[in-house]
Amino acid sequence: MAMAVNCATSSSLLLTKPSNKPSSTSLKKTPFVGFSLPAASKPSFQLNRVSKICCQEKTAIVPAGQQWMFDDITGPDVWNKTWYPKAADHINTDKPWYIVDATDKILGRLASTIAIHIRGKNLATYTPSVDMGAFVIVVNAEKVAVSGKKRTQKLYRRHSGRPGGMTVETFDQLQKRIPERIIEHAVRGMLPKGRLGRSLFTHLKVYTGPDHPHEAQKPVELPIRDKRIQKQT
Repeated sequence: MAMAVNCATSSSLLLTKPSNKPSSTSLKKTPFVGFSLPAASKPSFQLNRVSKICCQEKTAIVPAGQQWMFDDITGPDVWNKTWYPKAADHINTDKPWYIVDATDKILGRLASTIAIHIRGKNLATYTPSVDMGAFVIVVNAEKVAVSGKKRTQKLYRRHSGRPGGMTVETFDQLQKRIPERIIEHAVRGMLPKGRLGRSLFTHLKVYTGPDHPHEAQKPVELPIRDKRIQKQT
C-alpha cells in the first residue's frame, strides 16, 4: 500500500512539474510558414467587437476586422454602387409587347432588331444575365425577304439522330413548308446559348398571315431604326 501511495505521489509530482517548453495551447501552426509561433506574436486586435452600419437601407453588423472596408460606419455601403435588377424589375406581366410585319423585310436585319428588343439591349437597365427584354410578335412570316441568291443557296440542315438522317433544304423550300421556322431559326442564333437563351426564345411569337391571338396584350409597333431593313425594289 505504501508503495502504491509513493507511486501515485511521484506521478502527481511529475504531472504538476513546471516545464520550460511552451505549452501546446500557446502554439499555433501557421499555414504559410509551416512552423509554430507563440501566442504572443499574434496581432492584438479585437475580433469580438462588432459595429452596426446602414447598408442599402438595411442595418447590418460588420465585424471589427472588416470595418476598414467602410469609410463611415454609420453611412451607406460605398463599396457596392453597381445597380442590379431585383425580381420586381423584370416581371413578365409588366413587359411591353411589340408587333412587326415581316413583309419584304430582310431576314438578317429583322432578326437582329427582334433579338435586341427581346434581350432588352435597347434599355438603360440592360443586364446580360437577366431577362429584361420584351415580347415580340411577327406576322406575315411567309413574306420575309433575303438579299442576293440566298433564296436558292441558303441551306437549312436538320438531323433525325439516325445514321444517314441528315435532311437539307433551301430557303425557298423551307419557306413553302414552314415559314415560321425561318425567323425562329435566325432569332435563336442571336440569343444566348443556355438556360437564359431558352427562356428568352419563348418571348418570340411568329405567325403566318396578318392575324395573331395576342390582341389582349395591346402590342405596339416595333421601333426600327435601320432603314436598310426594307427590301429595295
